[in-house]
Amino acid sequence: MNPVAYLDQLAALQAAAWPAAVPRSATYPHGQQPLSEYLRAWARLQPDSVALDFYGHSLSYAELDQQSDRCAALLAELGVRPGDRVAVFMPNCPQLHITFYAILKCGAVYAPVSPLSKALELSYQLKDSGAQVLLCFDQLLPVVRAVRDDCGLRHVLASSLSELRPAAPSIPVADLLLAPKISGDDFLDFYPALAACTAAVPSHRPQLDDLAALNYTGGTTGLPKGCMHSHRDMLYTCASFVPTALGLDRDSVLLNFLPEFWIAGENAGLLFPVFAGCRLVLLARWDALAFMAAVQHYQVSHCGLLVDSAAEVLDHPHVGDYDLRSLQRTGSISFIKKLTRDYRARWQALSGCRLFEFSFGMTETHTCDTFTWGLQDDDFDLTSAPTFVGLPVPGTQFKVCDFASGALLPLGSEGELCVRSPALMQGYWQRPEESAAALKDGWLHTGDLGQITEQGFIRYLGRRKEMLKVNGMSVFPSELEALLGQHSALLASAVIGRTDAQRGQQPVAFVVLKPGSAEDAETLSAWCQAAMASYKVPEIRVVAALPMTATGKVKKNELENLL
Repeated sequence: MNPVAYLDQLAALQAAAWPAAVPRSATYPHGQQPLSEYLRAWARLQPDSVALDFYGHSLSYAELDQQSDRCAALLAELGVRPGDRVAVFMPNCPQLHITFYAILKCGAVYAPVSPLSKALELSYQLKDSGAQVLLCFDQLLPVVRAVRDDCGLRHVLASSLSELRPAAPSIPVADLLLAPKISGDDFLDFYPALAACTAAVPSHRPQLDDLAALNYTGGTTGLPKGCMHSHRDMLYTCASFVPTALGLDRDSVLLNFLPEFWIAGENAGLLFPVFAGCRLVLLARWDALAFMAAVQHYQVSHCGLLVDSAAEVLDHPHVGDYDLRSLQRTGSISFIKKLTRDYRARWQALSGCRLFEFSFGMTETHTCDTFTWGLQDDDFDLTSAPTFVGLPVPGTQFKVCDFASGALLPLGSEGELCVRSPALMQGYWQRPEESAAALKDGWLHTGDLGQITEQGFIRYLGRRKEMLKVNGMSVFPSELEALLGQHSALLASAVIGRTDAQRGQQPVAFVVLKPGSAEDAETLSAWCQAAMASYKVPEIRVVAALPMTATGKVKKNELENLL
C-alpha cells in the first residue's frame, strides 16, 4: 500500500467529516514562542486580570509573571543552569505554577513527581532525572528526607498550602490547606526565599526546540520512563487543542482539579489558561462540593471532568443547591466510568451543556491527539461505535499498521495505532534503545490496538497485551468496560483475561456496585448475555473497590492476582 496515497485518502475523508464550527488549523495568539513568553505577553496586555484563583487566594497575570521571575532568579542563585532538571513534588497549588514558569524562564527542565509517591518511587525518579533541586509540599518533607542524601539533592525548597488559606475562603477548602506549616533548618522556605532573593532575573530565553520537561509515563506496569518534551511540544498542544476542542478565550473561566504532575493536568492547569490568557480556578484535589461551589461562585465556563466525577456530582444529595448553568463546555475523560447517553442527558439537564469525550492521547505525544467536539449531534460519537475518539487535531496524523511487519493496513482493519505529531517527544530520557523501538521515521508506534474507520474516525481499542482471544475472536476489554458502564447499578468495572482450556481466554469483569444495589454476579451475568455477543460475555466478580494509580487508571496487574 502506497503510504502517500493512504495518508492523502485519509486526510480527504477526515476533512469531509470535520465539524463545521471547528477550526481546521492550529492558532498562535502570540506567535510561535515558548509559553513563558506568552505569560510575559499577557502580563503586559492585561496585568490586572486574574490568572489564578485558589480558594480565594488570587494571582493576577502581572503577579504570576513577577513571582515566577523572582523564582527564576532564586533558582539561578541556587546554581540551576539551562538544561538542569528541577523536580517538583507538589499537589495543585499556586507555588507549583510559579515554579513551573520559573523553570521555563531560566531554561531548566521541569520534572514533576506525583505527590502520592513513596520514598522508593521518589528516589527512582530523582536519580533517573538527575534533579539536584526540588520544590516540595512541606507535608512531604519526611519522604524527601528519607532519600535526600542518597539522591544527591543539593537544595530543597518547601512550601505550605496553609499560608495561602484566606480568612474567609470563597469555597470549601481542601484538607491540604488545613495542615499546619512545618518548620525546619534543612530546607528553604519558598515564599521567604523569594522575598529575600536579590539576584537578577536570568537573561536566558529558551528556544522552542529546547528541552522543557521530563514527563514520566504513568502506566500500570513497569518503571516509568521520562518523555522528553520541548517548548514547541507544549505550545503546539495548546495551539491545536484549545481552539479545536475547548474554545477558550480571554473571557473564559477554566476550572482544573486534575493533578498537574500528570500530563493531562499539566495541559489543563498550567498550559491552556496561560495560552488563552483566561482565568483559572484551581482546586488542590477533586471534591464535589468544592467543584459545585466554585462553578457557581466564579461562574466557571469551561472544565474537564472524569466521568466518575461527573457521576458523583449528578448523584450528590446537594446538587440542587448549586447553579451550574454558567458552564459552556464540559469535557470528560473515560477511565473507570465511561461516558454514556444517560450521563450526557443528565448533565445537560443540570448544566445546559453536553458532556463530550476530551481526547485520545499519550504522555509520549503530550496527549490531546484527537478531538470529539462537534460530533455530538444525535449522540453520533456515542452511538457510532464503542471506544470512539474522533478525529486528529490539526497537524497530527494517525495510521494503523500490522504489529509484526509494520505494514500499513486498510481502513477498517484493527492493528497498531501509530501517531505523527508536532508534539511528539524527542525520546525517552537516557533510553536510546527504547526510544528507537518506539520512534520510527517520525512516527510513534504506540503499542495500542486501534482502528481507523472507512469514514476516517479513530477508535482506541486498548493495549495490545490486553486484547483477548476467545474462541479465535478478538475481544477488547475497553469495549466491554464501555458496555458495562451502561448498567445503572455499576460504579466501575475493569476487564482482564483468564486462561481457559476450551476457549483460549475468558473475559473476567471486576465490578463495583453502587451502594444499596441488589444486583449480584448472577443477575449481572444475565444482563451481559442479553447485551453482548455470546463470546464477549465476561465472568463477573463483584469487588468492593478497584486498585488505582495516582492518575485514575486501574492497576490490572494487581487484579490478575485475584484470578
